[in-house]
Amino acid sequence: MTTEAVSSEAGPARLDEFRGQVLEFLADNLPDGFRGVGALAGDVREAFLGPWRDALVRTGYIAPEWPVEYGGAGLTQQQRIVLDEESARAGAPLWALPTDPIGFGLLGSIVLLWGTPEQKQHFLPALVSGEHRWAQGFSEPEAGSDLFNLRTRAVLDGDEWVVDGHKIWQTQGHKANWIFLLARTDPAARNRDALSFLLVPLDQPGVVVTPIRSMTGEEEFAEVRLEGARTSAANILGAPGQGAQVALSLLGFERSAFGAAHVHYGSELDRLVVLTREQGLEDDPGIRQRLADARIKIEVMKAMSFQARKRAAAGSSPGPESSVFKLYQTTFDLTLTELAMDLLGMGATITTGQPSATVLGPDPVGTPNSSAAWQSAYLRSRAAVIYGGSSQIQRNTIGEQVLGLPREPRPTGGRA
Repeated sequence: MTTEAVSSEAGPARLDEFRGQVLEFLADNLPDGFRGVGALAGDVREAFLGPWRDALVRTGYIAPEWPVEYGGAGLTQQQRIVLDEESARAGAPLWALPTDPIGFGLLGSIVLLWGTPEQKQHFLPALVSGEHRWAQGFSEPEAGSDLFNLRTRAVLDGDEWVVDGHKIWQTQGHKANWIFLLARTDPAARNRDALSFLLVPLDQPGVVVTPIRSMTGEEEFAEVRLEGARTSAANILGAPGQGAQVALSLLGFERSAFGAAHVHYGSELDRLVVLTREQGLEDDPGIRQRLADARIKIEVMKAMSFQARKRAAAGSSPGPESSVFKLYQTTFDLTLTELAMDLLGMGATITTGQPSATVLGPDPVGTPNSSAAWQSAYLRSRAAVIYGGSSQIQRNTIGEQVLGLPREPRPTGGRA
């Protein structure tokens, strides 16, 4: 089966045809009786994900919109929506490695936008194969929420950049072997003009990666220390001094990455409806109202996702409205998981049953209605309003760049 039979100008009939191809792919590559990756125990899930990722690579579905020459499937935005939705409904993740969301959702998108032909040819296939596993190196200790208030420096030494610095809160960074980061490369320049966007291998002398255990008990993040770490002078996206522009482009992709979130959250809400009945609360008017509000917000999320995809299909890069998406989704996540805690009542204080199958985002199909799973989801939702740009940062962006309100005063000058 290939995806080439479907034109890039897919109308309704063509999309129905493509949906059939996706359903055929799922049926051919998922085990009999598959109930979603969330239903698999830890060791069974690990055994499943390897062959499943191989199947995604063979079809290009692991990078649906990328050109075929780089290992993608060359799908249109409409086809991508179909693939996202049907995969989410089946509980089959499109990104199987823990580092895949960072690699494909962020690094791949930004290499396609800013990379040279040589960089695309080198980095994109290595991401698809799993040879390169990426972490994001933006946050630094004592830098707060200001992305550009960083200390990491890089200087050119012959045909290599030499990097010294300390990064923190790298999602799945301890499972990565490459990191993209911002570094000060021009001591004479001020603020954003001093920054460059570098791609640095982690498996080398001078790099120390330490996992960080989160309050869920999982090692979800890492910190990275670089002392004389080296990378080729060619491993820079954009020109020296353009790092801030590249990073802002990347953040737009990160914050607008709704994908099939409405399907995932719809699955979580279905679990909560079941939990409501199990707890004998189906006639409680307050609970019924909260369930209805959640359903409405999921429909709004779906409409926002379609609008974002429509803009992307027209060739527009994510703009400041991506902050609206990020704020909306993470605020909803807080609301939904608080409802789960209220439904569990005192049961929420005891950890029982199978845990969640994910460390980021809503739980996949098949995740049990256990207190262990909902506790993890509740705690993850607290972190989601901070990572990827805190809610306060998003509100500033919305106020200044979407609503045109006066700019908040900023400190002048970067770090020495």
